[in-house]
Order: sequence, then C-alpha cells, then structure tokens
Amino acid sequence: MCAFFGRMDNTMKLEIETYGADVLRRAAKPVAQITDEIHALAKDMIETMHEADGVGLAAEQVGHEESICVIDIPKGADKNKDAETFNEGIVMPLVLINPRITAQEGSQRGSEGCLSFPEIHGQITRAMQVTVEYTDLDGKGQTVTARGLLARAIQHELDHLAGTLMIDKFSQLQKMAVNGKLRRLAAAK
Repeated sequence: MCAFFGRMDNTMKLEIETYGADVLRRAAKPVAQITDEIHALAKDMIETMHEADGVGLAAEQVGHEESICVIDIPKGADKNKDAETFNEGIVMPLVLINPRITAQEGSQRGSEGCLSFPEIHGQITRAMQVTVEYTDLDGKGQTVTARGLLARAIQHELDHLAGTLMIDKFSQLQKMAVNGKLRRLAAAK
C-alpha cells in the first residue's frame, strides 16, 4: 500500500506527496503504452517505496497521474501465515499498470498507514482476497489473486489510483482522533 509503516527520508528518489496535495485526489489516467518513461517511473517508485520502508506506492503519491502502482510485501510481513502461504507464488515487487479488481471475497480488519499520511494509522475493513487484472511492464495482461496483507495493499493502492484516501474509509471517531494531524499536514502544503 501506499505504505503501511513508513517514514519520510530526504534521500528518496522521488518526493512523496502528503495529505493536502491536490494530486492525491485525482483519478489516475490509463497508461496507453508501456514506454521507457513508464519503466523509469516504475523503477523510481520501487526505489522510493523501499527507501521509505513502504510496502506499496501509487503514482499519485509521487506527483504523477499514470495508472500505475508498485507493491512489495517482504517475506514474513503478513501475520496471517495461511495468506502468506497462498501468496508464495507471487513474485515481488509487483508493478501493476491499469489495474482493476475483478473479484473479491471475505473480509479483514486491520491497521493501515500510508506514506502520504506520516504517523497516521487507522483500522480499515477490506476484502480478505482479491483478484486483480493488470498490464505488466512487458505490456502483457496478467491476473493475480492475493490474500491477507497483499490483498489489503492492492486495495489500498487501487484506492489511490481512484483518488480515494485511507482517511475516507475511517469511521467518524477515527477521523476526529486524527483531525489535528490532518490539519497540520494540509497546512504544510
């Protein structure tokens, strides 16, 4: 996801946009062709995500509007061992271009954070399992089914591509609890 347990670091390849940046509310534009620029953006996004200790990053979070996100769930990061076993065949990092969820099932509730919301976390309910269709960096259509933390990360990043932020999924009580932090983030823009 954007990144669940991340930190900001001044050595990042790309600058991560934080709450208050207009680009975070924009829906992504489909990628028509896989170009050298798309390859470079994906590479830079992966480096930025890793440098920020994130597990996911959407193009909007680095000031771009392309429909692309990257995800890298480290081995052992999912506390749900059944889900981790289910996801073993999925090669990380994932680069999802023009992704769309085609199926979902079950439910999970857990804490999420985001690199665009430093120091803010909240409980969010998401599907336990999702199937997503996307284009890879070779321009080939792919389908992957994921569970647990990887499914949560996919849903989080696809929300970003739609201009939806994690705070949009917070309860009223959660929003009230982080209101001061949100105002400070927005004021810093």
